[in-house]
Amino acid sequence: MSSTPTASGAPSDATTTTIERVSERVDRLDDPRLDAYRHVGDPAWLLAHGLLVAEGRLVVERLLRQPRYRVVSVLVTPTAYESLQPHLADGVQALIATPAIVAQVTGFNFHRGCLALAERPPRAGVAAIAAARTLVVLEGVGNPDNVGGIFRSAAALSAQGIALDPTCGDPFYRKAIRTSMGATLSLPFATLEPWPAALRELKRAGFTIAALTPSGTAMVDALPDVASGSARVALLAGAEGPGLTAGALAHADLTVRIPIDPASDSLNVVVAVSIALQRLHG
Repeated sequence: MSSTPTASGAPSDATTTTIERVSERVDRLDDPRLDAYRHVGDPAWLLAHGLLVAEGRLVVERLLRQPRYRVVSVLVTPTAYESLQPHLADGVQALIATPAIVAQVTGFNFHRGCLALAERPPRAGVAAIAAARTLVVLEGVGNPDNVGGIFRSAAALSAQGIALDPTCGDPFYRKAIRTSMGATLSLPFATLEPWPAALRELKRAGFTIAALTPSGTAMVDALPDVASGSARVALLAGAEGPGLTAGALAHADLTVRIPIDPASDSLNVVVAVSIALQRLHG
Protein backbone atom coordinates (compact mmCIF):
# COMPACT_ATOMS: atom_id res chain seq x y z
CA MET A 1 0.00 0.00 0.00
CA SER A 2 1.30 3.49 -0.77
CA SER A 3 0.13 7.02 -0.06
CA THR A 4 0.40 9.60 -2.81
CA PRO A 5 0.98 13.32 -2.18
CA THR A 6 -2.15 15.48 -2.07
CA ALA A 7 -2.42 18.88 -3.75
CA SER A 8 -0.94 20.38 -0.57
CA GLY A 9 2.07 18.11 -0.87
CA ALA A 10 1.39 16.02 2.23
CA PRO A 11 0.91 12.25 1.97
CA SER A 12 -2.79 11.46 2.29
CA ASP A 13 -4.13 8.20 3.71
CA ALA A 14 -7.46 8.98 2.08
CA THR A 15 -5.94 8.44 -1.36
CA THR A 16 -4.14 5.20 -0.51
CA THR A 17 -3.98 2.85 -3.49
CA THR A 18 -2.09 -0.27 -4.43
CA ILE A 19 0.88 0.62 -6.67
CA GLU A 20 3.08 -2.01 -8.27
CA ARG A 21 6.13 -0.44 -9.88
CA VAL A 22 3.97 2.32 -11.34
CA SER A 23 5.66 4.66 -13.81
CA GLU A 24 3.73 7.77 -14.74
CA ARG A 25 4.59 10.50 -17.20
CA VAL A 26 4.40 14.06 -15.93
CA ASP A 27 4.14 16.61 -18.73
CA ARG A 28 2.81 19.70 -16.94
CA LEU A 29 4.55 21.88 -14.38
CA ASP A 30 1.32 22.35 -12.43
CA ASP A 31 0.66 18.61 -12.12
CA PRO A 32 -0.50 18.04 -8.49
CA ARG A 33 1.59 14.85 -8.29
CA LEU A 34 4.62 17.17 -8.16
CA ASP A 35 3.39 19.28 -5.24
CA ALA A 36 5.55 17.67 -2.56
CA TYR A 37 8.64 18.08 -4.76
CA ARG A 38 8.11 21.84 -4.82
CA HIS A 39 9.31 21.83 -1.19
CA VAL A 40 12.50 19.77 -1.47
CA GLY A 41 14.58 22.88 -0.75
CA ASP A 42 12.60 23.67 2.42
CA PRO A 43 13.92 21.57 5.33
CA ALA A 44 11.30 22.93 7.76
CA TRP A 45 8.45 21.85 5.46
CA LEU A 46 9.97 18.41 4.95
CA LEU A 47 10.46 17.92 8.69
CA ALA A 48 6.89 19.05 9.42
CA HIS A 49 5.58 16.52 6.90
CA GLY A 50 7.83 13.70 8.10
CA LEU A 51 9.75 13.42 4.82
CA LEU A 52 13.35 13.24 3.67
CA VAL A 53 14.83 13.76 0.20
CA ALA A 54 17.48 11.65 -1.51
CA GLU A 55 19.03 12.88 -4.74
CA GLY A 56 21.25 11.33 -7.36
CA ARG A 57 21.04 7.82 -8.77
CA LEU A 58 23.55 6.22 -6.43
CA VAL A 59 22.04 7.72 -3.29
CA VAL A 60 18.48 6.90 -4.39
CA GLU A 61 19.53 3.32 -5.15
CA ARG A 62 20.97 3.05 -1.65
CA LEU A 63 17.74 4.43 -0.20
CA LEU A 64 15.71 1.87 -2.13
CA ARG A 65 17.86 -0.94 -0.70
CA GLN A 66 17.14 0.10 2.90
CA PRO A 67 14.04 -1.72 4.19
CA ARG A 68 13.56 0.70 7.11
CA TYR A 69 12.47 3.50 4.75
CA ARG A 70 9.09 3.75 3.07
CA VAL A 71 9.68 5.50 -0.26
CA VAL A 72 6.71 7.65 -1.21
CA SER A 73 7.79 8.23 -4.83
CA VAL A 74 10.71 9.02 -7.08
CA LEU A 75 10.94 11.85 -9.61
CA VAL A 76 13.22 10.99 -12.51
CA THR A 77 14.21 12.04 -15.98
CA PRO A 78 13.67 9.42 -18.71
CA THR A 79 17.40 8.59 -18.81
CA ALA A 80 17.61 8.20 -15.05
CA TYR A 81 14.50 6.03 -15.02
CA GLU A 82 16.10 3.51 -17.35
CA SER A 83 19.05 3.22 -14.97
CA LEU A 84 16.95 3.14 -11.79
CA GLN A 85 14.15 0.84 -12.97
CA PRO A 86 15.83 -2.44 -11.86
CA HIS A 87 16.05 -1.10 -8.30
CA LEU A 88 12.40 -0.07 -8.00
CA ALA A 89 10.51 -2.48 -5.78
CA ASP A 90 6.78 -3.09 -5.93
CA GLY A 91 4.91 -0.23 -4.33
CA VAL A 92 7.24 2.55 -5.48
CA GLN A 93 5.74 5.21 -7.74
CA ALA A 94 8.04 6.66 -10.42
CA LEU A 95 7.14 10.06 -11.86
CA ILE A 96 8.96 10.61 -15.15
CA ALA A 97 9.52 14.20 -16.27
CA THR A 98 11.85 16.18 -18.49
CA PRO A 99 14.98 17.74 -16.94
CA ALA A 100 13.42 21.18 -17.45
CA ILE A 101 10.31 20.28 -15.44
CA VAL A 102 12.39 18.72 -12.66
CA ALA A 103 14.58 21.83 -12.43
CA GLN A 104 11.60 24.19 -12.35
CA VAL A 105 9.72 22.16 -9.75
CA THR A 106 12.67 21.82 -7.38
CA GLY A 107 13.85 25.40 -7.85
CA PHE A 108 17.50 24.59 -8.43
CA ASN A 109 19.66 23.46 -11.33
CA PHE A 110 19.21 19.77 -10.90
CA HIS A 111 21.59 17.70 -12.98
CA ARG A 112 21.50 14.30 -11.28
CA GLY A 113 18.22 13.27 -12.88
CA CYS A 114 16.76 11.57 -9.84
CA LEU A 115 15.00 12.54 -6.59
CA ALA A 116 13.16 10.40 -4.06
CA LEU A 117 10.82 11.26 -1.21
CA ALA A 118 10.70 8.90 1.75
CA GLU A 119 9.14 8.91 5.18
CA ARG A 120 11.50 9.79 8.01
CA PRO A 121 11.91 6.98 10.54
CA PRO A 122 11.21 7.71 14.22
CA ARG A 123 13.93 9.52 16.13
CA ALA A 124 16.34 7.00 17.61
CA GLY A 125 17.76 6.85 21.11
CA VAL A 126 20.98 5.42 22.49
CA ALA A 127 19.71 1.86 21.98
CA ALA A 128 20.23 2.31 18.22
CA ILE A 129 24.00 2.57 18.68
CA ALA A 130 24.45 0.46 21.81
CA ALA A 131 26.08 -2.47 19.98
CA ALA A 132 28.85 -0.36 18.41
CA ARG A 133 32.51 -0.75 19.28
CA THR A 134 33.49 2.56 17.67
CA LEU A 135 31.31 5.66 17.79
CA VAL A 136 31.75 9.20 16.58
CA VAL A 137 30.15 11.73 18.94
CA LEU A 138 29.55 15.25 17.64
CA GLU A 139 28.89 18.46 19.52
CA GLY A 140 27.68 21.60 17.78
CA VAL A 141 28.50 20.43 14.23
CA GLY A 142 25.75 22.27 12.38
CA ASN A 143 27.16 22.49 8.86
CA PRO A 144 25.35 19.82 6.78
CA ASP A 145 28.41 19.27 4.58
CA ASN A 146 30.48 18.47 7.67
CA VAL A 147 27.75 16.23 9.09
CA GLY A 148 27.49 14.34 5.80
CA GLY A 149 31.26 14.16 5.38
CA ILE A 150 31.70 12.67 8.86
CA PHE A 151 29.04 10.05 8.19
CA ARG A 152 30.76 9.15 4.92
CA SER A 153 34.14 8.77 6.61
CA ALA A 154 32.66 6.91 9.56
CA ALA A 155 31.01 4.37 7.28
CA ALA A 156 34.19 3.93 5.24
CA LEU A 157 36.49 3.63 8.26
CA SER A 158 34.57 1.04 10.26
CA ALA A 159 32.69 3.15 12.81
CA GLN A 160 29.39 1.53 13.70
CA GLY A 161 27.39 4.57 14.76
CA ILE A 162 27.14 8.31 15.29
CA ALA A 163 25.88 10.19 18.35
CA LEU A 164 24.93 13.86 18.09
CA ASP A 165 24.15 16.58 20.58
CA PRO A 166 20.82 18.41 20.06
CA THR A 167 22.48 21.34 18.26
CA CYS A 168 24.04 19.27 15.46
CA GLY A 169 22.77 19.45 11.91
CA ASP A 170 20.07 17.05 10.76
CA PRO A 171 21.60 13.93 9.13
CA PHE A 172 18.39 13.60 7.07
CA TYR A 173 18.76 17.09 5.60
CA ARG A 174 19.09 16.87 1.81
CA LYS A 175 22.66 18.22 1.65
CA ALA A 176 23.84 15.96 4.48
CA ILE A 177 22.42 12.89 2.74
CA ARG A 178 24.02 13.90 -0.56
CA THR A 179 27.43 14.71 0.94
CA SER A 180 27.44 11.42 2.85
CA MET A 181 26.67 9.50 -0.38
CA GLY A 182 23.77 7.93 1.47
CA ALA A 183 25.71 6.96 4.61
CA THR A 184 23.26 8.89 6.80
CA LEU A 185 20.60 6.48 5.55
CA SER A 186 22.49 3.35 6.59
CA LEU A 187 24.77 4.18 9.53
CA PRO A 188 22.86 4.13 12.86
CA PHE A 189 22.75 7.43 14.72
CA ALA A 190 21.12 8.82 17.83
CA THR A 191 20.67 12.17 19.54
CA LEU A 192 22.03 12.33 23.10
CA GLU A 193 19.90 14.28 25.56
CA PRO A 194 20.33 15.92 27.97
CA TRP A 195 23.68 17.15 26.76
CA PRO A 196 26.39 16.67 27.92
CA ALA A 197 25.13 14.58 30.83
CA ALA A 198 24.02 11.85 28.42
CA LEU A 199 27.68 11.08 27.74
CA ARG A 200 27.58 9.20 31.05
CA GLU A 201 25.40 6.58 29.33
CA LEU A 202 28.23 5.85 26.90
CA LYS A 203 30.70 5.53 29.74
CA ARG A 204 28.39 3.15 31.60
CA ALA A 205 28.18 1.09 28.40
CA GLY A 206 31.95 0.66 28.49
CA PHE A 207 33.06 3.31 26.02
CA THR A 208 36.29 5.21 26.47
CA ILE A 209 35.48 8.80 25.50
CA ALA A 210 38.39 10.26 23.57
CA ALA A 211 38.04 13.96 22.87
CA LEU A 212 39.72 15.39 19.75
CA THR A 213 41.10 18.83 20.58
CA PRO A 214 44.15 20.89 19.57
CA SER A 215 44.98 21.14 23.27
CA GLY A 216 44.91 17.36 23.81
CA THR A 217 47.41 15.97 26.30
CA ALA A 218 48.19 12.89 24.18
CA MET A 219 48.86 12.29 20.49
CA VAL A 220 46.24 10.59 18.37
CA ASP A 221 48.40 7.45 18.23
CA ALA A 222 47.64 6.96 21.93
CA LEU A 223 44.02 6.02 21.15
CA PRO A 224 42.99 2.60 22.49
CA ASP A 225 43.32 -0.42 20.25
CA VAL A 226 39.86 -1.17 18.88
CA ALA A 227 41.09 -3.68 16.30
CA SER A 228 42.05 -6.16 19.01
CA GLY A 229 38.50 -6.20 20.33
CA SER A 230 39.59 -5.12 23.79
CA ALA A 231 38.18 -1.58 23.76
CA ARG A 232 35.11 0.44 22.89
CA VAL A 233 35.87 4.00 21.86
CA ALA A 234 33.70 7.06 21.38
CA LEU A 235 35.55 9.79 19.47
CA LEU A 236 34.23 13.16 20.62
CA ALA A 237 34.59 16.10 18.22
CA GLY A 238 33.27 19.65 18.14
CA ALA A 239 32.58 22.32 15.57
CA GLU A 240 35.38 24.16 13.85
CA GLY A 241 36.19 27.39 15.65
CA PRO A 242 34.63 26.92 19.08
CA GLY A 243 35.60 23.27 19.39
CA LEU A 244 34.33 21.22 22.31
CA THR A 245 32.70 22.91 25.28
CA ALA A 246 34.13 22.61 28.76
CA GLY A 247 31.09 20.58 29.76
CA ALA A 248 31.74 17.97 27.07
CA LEU A 249 35.46 17.85 27.76
CA ALA A 250 34.73 17.19 31.43
CA HIS A 251 33.30 13.79 30.44
CA ALA A 252 36.33 12.76 28.37
CA ASP A 253 38.56 9.93 29.61
CA LEU A 254 41.42 11.31 27.53
CA THR A 255 42.10 14.20 25.20
CA VAL A 256 44.06 13.65 22.01
CA ARG A 257 45.49 15.90 19.35
CA ILE A 258 46.71 15.41 15.81
CA PRO A 259 50.18 16.86 15.19
CA ILE A 260 50.07 19.47 12.44
CA ASP A 261 52.32 22.20 11.09
CA PRO A 262 52.54 25.05 13.65
CA ALA A 263 51.60 27.50 10.92
CA SER A 264 48.13 25.89 10.76
CA ASP A 265 45.75 26.43 13.64
CA SER A 266 43.43 23.44 13.14
CA LEU A 267 42.02 20.79 10.82
CA ASN A 268 38.58 20.57 9.29
CA VAL A 269 36.43 18.43 11.61
CA VAL A 270 35.79 15.87 8.86
CA VAL A 271 39.53 15.47 8.30
CA ALA A 272 40.27 15.23 12.01
CA VAL A 273 37.64 12.56 12.62
CA SER A 274 38.82 10.62 9.57
CA ILE A 275 42.44 10.60 10.76
CA ALA A 276 41.42 9.43 14.22
CA LEU A 277 39.23 6.66 12.82
CA GLN A 278 42.06 5.47 10.60
CA ARG A 279 44.33 5.32 13.64
CA LEU A 280 41.74 3.24 15.49
CA HIS A 281 41.19 0.77 12.67
CA GLY A 282 44.29 1.09 10.50
